[in-house]
Amino acid sequence: MSIHGILGEQTTDYPTEYSPETLYPIARSMGRDVIGWQDDKLTVGVDWWQAFEMSWLNTQGISQVAIARFAIPASSPFIVESKSLKLYLNSINFTEFASWAEVQTLIAKDLSACIQADVIVELFGLDDEQGNKQSGLLIAQPEGVCIDEALANSSEKVALCEHPDASLLNDHEAESMISDSTQPYTFYSNLLRSNCPVTNQPDWGTLAVSITTDKPVNTANVLRYILSFRQHNGFHEQCVEQIFADLSRYYKPSALMVRAWYTRRGGIDINPCRVSDITLLPQPSRLIRQ
Repeated sequence: MSIHGILGEQTTDYPTEYSPETLYPIARSMGRDVIGWQDDKLTVGVDWWQAFEMSWLNTQGISQVAIARFAIPASSPFIVESKSLKLYLNSINFTEFASWAEVQTLIAKDLSACIQADVIVELFGLDDEQGNKQSGLLIAQPEGVCIDEALANSSEKVALCEHPDASLLNDHEAESMISDSTQPYTFYSNLLRSNCPVTNQPDWGTLAVSITTDKPVNTANVLRYILSFRQHNGFHEQCVEQIFADLSRYYKPSALMVRAWYTRRGGIDINPCRVSDITLLPQPSRLIRQ
């Protein structure tokens, strides 16, 4: 995956004037071509970006601060390069706005133009406890069972993989246990790790899965599979889509939701979510690591 843009530059000039031209789009097709699965199956969902270093000036020249959330549809042809978004947000630090609504409208317009799809922008005050609760900005806990100890009783050493290995999901004993009835499973792992494809810096996240399938889910195998991402170079969105595609291929679920909460970098965290049906889309939230 070859990417060029601000993110890969060694030195960067930080704009002090409103600069929408700093926003740099990256085609989703670059990651989806690597997955090699039906693109339309990966377009149902949302990427929630949360920015914790939002600031601008009011008409008195007084700094205003807020937390922002950007909801980017998975159907958009582009994502925005994360460092270019940080530079763009920094570029409005010394720009005057008459109201919070004006800031919100401007950012939505610029991000939508960059990714060529409608972006929903929300701004939250730091002291609005009730508003933060309703918006999911207070600390949440993933639903389901944590599978991080699923290999605790195994004597097998987990090898480092160069690339994600979907074959680790195979459970030959379970193949004979497929029944006519389906069963829901909800679980999560805090051990997701991958690398930025541009800078090779590590990205850490919590992965959550809700799946309904007639195949028994072997959580030890799922954990091995998640650990196989540790040396993978891929954007947050591509990693979640790869997991969604691989679980779909192997389990052939009647319902599937895969989401990840990645830790913050440069004041921004990225939280992709993919679902087999839009009715399964959960509410945005943030975890203690964020």
